[in-house]
Amino acid sequence: MQYFNDAQGSDSWLAARKGCITASRFRDALDTLKSGDPSSKSTLYAMDVARERCGGTVFGPYVNAQMRYGTEQESEARMCYELERGVLVEEVGFFKTDDSLFGVSVDGLVEDDGGIEIKTLASSDVLFSVLVGKDYSSFVHQVMAGMWLLGRKWWDLVLWTPDLSKQLHVVRFNRDDDKINDMESKLMKFAGRVAEYEKKLKEALK
Repeated sequence: MQYFNDAQGSDSWLAARKGCITASRFRDALDTLKSGDPSSKSTLYAMDVARERCGGTVFGPYVNAQMRYGTEQESEARMCYELERGVLVEEVGFFKTDDSLFGVSVDGLVEDDGGIEIKTLASSDVLFSVLVGKDYSSFVHQVMAGMWLLGRKWWDLVLWTPDLSKQLHVVRFNRDDDKINDMESKLMKFAGRVAEYEKKLKEALK
């Protein structure tokens, strides 16, 4: 693995991620229609990565007030997790595979075997879906990505509700190699589609 300890959002951090299929977008990469064909979301992401590999610029998603709030809350959520669990969380930067195909930014590593993904439940619909309905499907790919790319045995999804008595809810996911291997296989197919778009774009730019 390659490691980049640059501040999130900095020019060097963005440069390290450029042209890389990142864990935060694994869900989009693997999104399919009922027929099993890639969805428009998956296709657009493949085109975006291909454009970056050809030297282009892809503008990031719109960041609203809730998303900014979530980022601002990460430090306090991490500290509360440390106190509750009696552990120290190592803050780290961006990792990517040696071939630069896949990368992951994680919210922290715990001891030798674990890691955390912090989600501030600022949106009420997400709050009810995740905390009340216990639907974690939106975050599973990020959690699995950490275990896959960094060789970890478990990952804690840290659900943080600072406006509701600063409650912390932790959901632990243990490594499941069958699921990880299935995800890896599908991501490699997605990487092949990215390579096809990259080739077509390079030909068109000649």
